[in-house]
Amino acid sequence: MRTSRVALVLISAVVAIASAALETARDTQDRAALERAVADASAAAAKNANDPDTNYSLALAQSYLAEVALELKDKPGAAKAAEAGIEAARKAVSLNGKSPEYHRLLGTLCGQIIPASTLLGFKYGHCALDEINKALELDPKFALAYVSRGVGNYYLPEQLGGGPQKSITDFQKALSLNPKLAEAHLWTGLAFRKLHRDAEARDEFEKALALNPKRIWIKQQLDKTPAK
Repeated sequence: MRTSRVALVLISAVVAIASAALETARDTQDRAALERAVADASAAAAKNANDPDTNYSLALAQSYLAEVALELKDKPGAAKAAEAGIEAARKAVSLNGKSPEYHRLLGTLCGQIIPASTLLGFKYGHCALDEINKALELDPKFALAYVSRGVGNYYLPEQLGGGPQKSITDFQKALSLNPKLAEAHLWTGLAFRKLHRDAEARDEFEKALALNPKRIWIKQQLDKTPAK
């Protein structure tokens, strides 16, 4: 029993370190580093197929790869990465269905397909909403899950119940729980800009950049938003 607990602690530590490295690669749009991380995580998952954290790490790497592919305007690459990540995330959820983060990541991956592929978006749309809502059922104060749900609403057409105005509600809820969450400021800015509220958008981008100055995509969004 003691050995098992030690092994779990070590695995959790490795996952935390790997997650930080993935976030850095995402922030700097280092696609090559993310592709290497996916390869390494795939090998680890093959050796530890029944370990939820290992499958989660693979899913997270694929999610960040999909995110960067979208930022670089490679929609087919984003859809491929997201769909591959869904399989790993579903495995993690099946092994530990009580983790809000596992459900959030699965929902995020399903949601990442929507802007990448309209056809696949219809296939995975319900998964995105259901899994993120499950994460919030497990942890109603999970700020990042509100961001994930807001991103889904941002990309979902208004005629289907989404849109930028609806997404802002989720982003603001996330910020009420964690005012220092750069992702929430970033996406609030994107929603404001889509509504032609450029001054408010710039303010949110500046807040996001102050919290995460290494994130290239934040700077790109600030630079392309009119000052007046």
